Amino acid sequence: MLKIYHLATCSTCQRILKEIPKLKRFALQDIKTQPITPEQLDELKKLAGSYEALFSRVALKYRSLGLNTKKLTEKDYRKWILQEYTFLKRPVAVLGDEVFIGNAPKTVKALVEAAKG
Repeated sequence: MLKIYHLATCSTCQRILKEIPKLKRFALQDIKTQPITPEQLDELKKLAGSYEALFSRVALKYRSLGLNTKKLTEKDYRKWILQEYTFLKRPVAVLGDEVFIGNAPKTVKALVEAAKG
């Protein structure tokens, strides 16, 4: 599977998408207009190892909802990602059985390298 979960309104996501070679091979899913399904999230969790790995703590709602003061469980991470798209770290790219999560420079570099193949 070649898929990228992203946010069309996010300039960082758009910049990263432009860096990916052969982008047309990927199925793109804008998580704001086409929310991630429980099945998709569970599949990503299998690849990532945990829901926490997919959870964004820099989302504005993280602090405004007071989640930064709570001890969240895997069940909580799953619930919040499904409830509010901004809690999914972006972009999330799936290349077969590899997953690339977020926009850290080394993650983006690894994604670009993997996409060349």
